[in-house]
Amino acid sequence: MGDRENERKRRLAEYFKNNLKKGYTMESLKWALVNQGYSRTFIEEAMRDATKQLASEAPILKEKPTITHEIIDENFQAVPVKASWWRRLLGLD
Repeated sequence: MGDRENERKRRLAEYFKNNLKKGYTMESLKWALVNQGYSRTFIEEAMRDATKQLASEAPILKEKPTITHEIIDENFQAVPVKASWWRRLLGLD
């Protein structure tokens, strides 16, 4: 692949990265480029490059995040969530 092709692929990878950060999906970006006349294989290569670059930039989680939920009443006060009967029976809560 020549320098010109590498530059085009690099620009497409940047296009993917920038628009993914804006909230667009990979599929919508892919089809927008297909409709503009780009080849699917060229797009797929740029998508792979963008994905690799984004993965290398992603922060490494030091601990597993915990997911919590709470119920809010009409006065915007948190209401305690009661453990289910099964969780109490099995001693999970």
